[in-house]
Amino acid sequence: MNALFLPLMIGAWQIVLIVLVVLLMFGGKKIPELMRGLGSGLKEFKEASKDDDTDDNSDSASKIDEKK
Repeated sequence: MNALFLPLMIGAWQIVLIVLVVLLMFGGKKIPELMRGLGSGLKEFKEASKDDDTDDNSDSASKIDEKK
């Protein structure tokens, strides 16, 4: 096993420890709000990237039409 990848290997005990630290830091009532915010942020990011892809496609299509 390469020593470079050893810190990236996370086991079950490390995950449990991370969850406990997050619970202690934020408390049980604050975590659903944090997850809701994370979900809405991801949703906005996906929509923005989808809009950017459609903008790129329409720009390239209009450039092809202009060349004809």
